[in-house]
Parts: sequence; C-alpha cells; structure tokens
Amino acid sequence: MKTEEITDGDLTLAIIIRDADWKGGGNILSFVSSKEDYQQVGTWEYSKGQKLAPHIHSIQPRQVLRTQEVIFIKDGQVRADIYTEKKEFLKSVNLRKGDTIILLNGGHGYEILEDNTKVLEVKNGPYPGAERDRERI
Repeated sequence: MKTEEITDGDLTLAIIIRDADWKGGGNILSFVSSKEDYQQVGTWEYSKGQKLAPHIHSIQPRQVLRTQEVIFIKDGQVRADIYTEKKEFLKSVNLRKGDTIILLNGGHGYEILEDNTKVLEVKNGPYPGAERDRERI
C-alpha cells in the first residue's frame, strides 16, 4: 500500500493513508507503523471466506511515553496542521472521506472544513487527561 510520510529530518511525524491508495487483489496484512511506535497501525485486505485464527493478546509490560493518535475521516473534510518537535509549523494536509492519518511525533491541530464531518479518533491509553497530556502550541 502506498502511504505519504511527513518527516522532520529523520523523525517521522505522520503517515497518511489516502482512500484512493487502497489496492485490490490479494490477501494482504500490511503494517504502516514501525514495531517501535506506540500505536501499531496496519491495513487488512482479505477475500471472502478468509479466516483469522481466534486469539488473545498476552499481557506484556510496556512503557508508553507519548500519546499518539490515529484519525480516520468517515465523512467530510479536515485540515491537519503538522508541527515539529520544536513546536514549529511544518505543513498542512487536507484529509477527505476515507483518509487516515497516523500522528506519531511532533504536534498537530485540526480545522473542520465541511459541515457534518465525522471522524474516528484512536489513541493509546490510559489517558491522563488534557492537563497532563497536552502542551498547547
């Protein structure tokens, strides 16, 4: 699957999966985040009848140092503003219906560009609350 990366030097700030970049044809499980990221994000593409073995994830000790977000645009349009680790504005990207952005490092802000925009947000937890989790830019 084709993805777009937003980087600052060697640091990946975000990965974008555009709706149009989903390809057909094949039984594919593909992770776009690295195994070191706090948020593990992959895409599935399987044919009808494919079965995935039932499983449970074992308890593993983890140390989570940063909240990372995944935003999926179900409907509408959002502008995501991307900032470096030094809180400097880097670039804006428009996200449309079916697009996903994985925010790994740096900062971000959003502007909703269409009425009735619907967004699914996923982030790692536990969540300590906005006062402890965020530093405003």
